[in-house]
Amino acid sequence: MTASPPLNVAMIGYAFMGAAHSQAWRNAPRFFDLPLTPIQQVICGRNPEALAAAAAKLDWRDTETDWRTAITRDDVDLVDVCTPGDTHAEIAIAALDAGKHVLCEKPLANTVAEAEQMAAAAEAARANGVLAMVGFTYRRVPAVQLARQLIAEGRLGTIRQVRAQYLQDWIADSSAPLSWRLDKTKAGSGALGDIGAHITDLIQFVTGQAITGVVGLTETFVKERPVATEFAGLAGTGGAELGPVTVDDAAIWLARLAGGAIGTFEATRFAWGRKNGLRFEINGSAGSLAFDLEDLNVLEYFDAGEDARTAGYRRILVTEPEHPFISAWWPAGHGLGYEHAFTHQVVDLVTAVSAGEQPEPSFADGLAVQRVLAAVEESAQGGSTWLDIPTAG
Repeated sequence: MTASPPLNVAMIGYAFMGAAHSQAWRNAPRFFDLPLTPIQQVICGRNPEALAAAAAKLDWRDTETDWRTAITRDDVDLVDVCTPGDTHAEIAIAALDAGKHVLCEKPLANTVAEAEQMAAAAEAARANGVLAMVGFTYRRVPAVQLARQLIAEGRLGTIRQVRAQYLQDWIADSSAPLSWRLDKTKAGSGALGDIGAHITDLIQFVTGQAITGVVGLTETFVKERPVATEFAGLAGTGGAELGPVTVDDAAIWLARLAGGAIGTFEATRFAWGRKNGLRFEINGSAGSLAFDLEDLNVLEYFDAGEDARTAGYRRILVTEPEHPFISAWWPAGHGLGYEHAFTHQVVDLVTAVSAGEQPEPSFADGLAVQRVLAAVEESAQGGSTWLDIPTAG
């Protein structure tokens, strides 16, 4: 079989998301027939020793300690941005200006203004054949894809209510140390932007409807934490010195969707016992469906038209070759995991780049999510008042 042309990738950042993205770049061409072959050309970070170790572990060919050098290399076609949110706009816009395709982790930016600049840069670059995508990876879970298909087919009828939660407990312990995710200057917001962005995007993606207004409430339960002396992934060790937490620990908001449905949303990193509890349920005039990321191979579906004597939620095991992405993996019934959605993201991105088509979600989609997050935060700070959300411009 003739090898497909290469797509040389530079990845900026190498921690949690860098590791997840690396396995995706590595595995995608081994399980899927891609029109371009991703090459892990160069990985970039500030610490030379840690960078060298990451390059060896994650299978990158070369290293750079300056992202500006990495994105302008002649042997780079696409830049994968896996850094904290405060650097997304600068790196992504510079990469697009350098003629490189861009994959940028979520949330797209820390502010609406930055997201608007990024969306404008992506639109301008697209005119020159340079493409950009934001990494809302959970869109690529096969059960989520099936949920979207069922709604698009009208199986739920008119959407009436949605409820979405993202529950974690990784900082529920008040002695857990400070990290960049608890610093507003780097993260933009706390649970709201970090995990609330996911459920905001998923509901808009699955229903096909924009969120048009919100009323929000946020809270920071632990105001100070030990300053970290070391970190490994999301876990770390704190010292005696305390530093301020400048982001929200939890966020709750009510919403209305463009089709008239109402919604409830919750994002928290203080739910003891919930490790990665992303859940949504959607109720329509003809049925309901529900999804839980901690049981990610399953979609629950209720058909309101069934005989009431035997009606009930149907547990669909989304592992058949007829389901999205599954045919490239294991025999039917053999489940996928968290990491597979990142591989599917690479598959869709590479396919779109090869075809010269806009990959989804676009930077414009990322901007739409940012507007919702900003409205929730503004509402919470203003006494939980209702705010309409602009959808264009």
